[in-house]
Amino acid sequence: MTDIREHKLVTVRGSKLLMTGSRMALTDELVSLSLRPAIDVGPEPHRKPLTEAEVEMLANRLLHESTGAPLWIFAYGSLIWKPDFDAVESQHGATRGWHRSFCLQMTRWRGTRAQPGLMMALDRGGRCNGIVFRLADDDRLGQIRRLIRREVGTIDDAASVRWIPVATAHGLVRALVFWAGPKGERVSRKLPLETVAQVLARACGHMGSCAEYLYLTVKHLEERGIRDRNLWRLQKLVAAELVAIHGLNAAAGGH
Repeated sequence: MTDIREHKLVTVRGSKLLMTGSRMALTDELVSLSLRPAIDVGPEPHRKPLTEAEVEMLANRLLHESTGAPLWIFAYGSLIWKPDFDAVESQHGATRGWHRSFCLQMTRWRGTRAQPGLMMALDRGGRCNGIVFRLADDDRLGQIRRLIRREVGTIDDAASVRWIPVATAHGLVRALVFWAGPKGERVSRKLPLETVAQVLARACGHMGSCAEYLYLTVKHLEERGIRDRNLWRLQKLVAAELVAIHGLNAAAGGH
């Protein structure tokens, strides 16, 4: 399916998406200021990683649930710009009843225990435009295993792996999605975007910063013609936070 470029209108089952062509406030230069070295201290003691037996059990369950139909993955964040599967087809898709939300606290990967970050997930309500990828039928079980190892940390996290209906230009597909409706003490719902921006501008772990994750997500959504209004506003707020943190306004005013 052809990507949507600036000022081009697309309709996906009656929903219209319009690109304005405006530039992101969050830039490579600002993102570089959010990056710093960090040591991976490993999982938190009370969060026990999945065992190989649990990975196999979950992978086989999902394989069984996908039997007889194409295996679609709904990507709304990093799976768009850093996929870990062999896709043979991709197209725009929209799912109702879900929206992107930085609602999951993390103290590893893009955060630390001293400076926790926020991970993006799908939370209830609204609508989410993303990309659906159809996986190759060859080694389907192996690809599901790879996705589980990347996306699912513990057996409790497996509850956020689910099948959802996704509308595409060619009709509804049933797609697998990760981190939809997470539960537990790490979840903080309905945080003001200003609060989220303060966290994203400051958190960094051994895999990079939260600001970098936001930047790459918005950038690649834009390249595919998808404008998420909350993320677009959030990247402006994070850019402003980084400018303030590093005194760039004062520096600019001195010239």
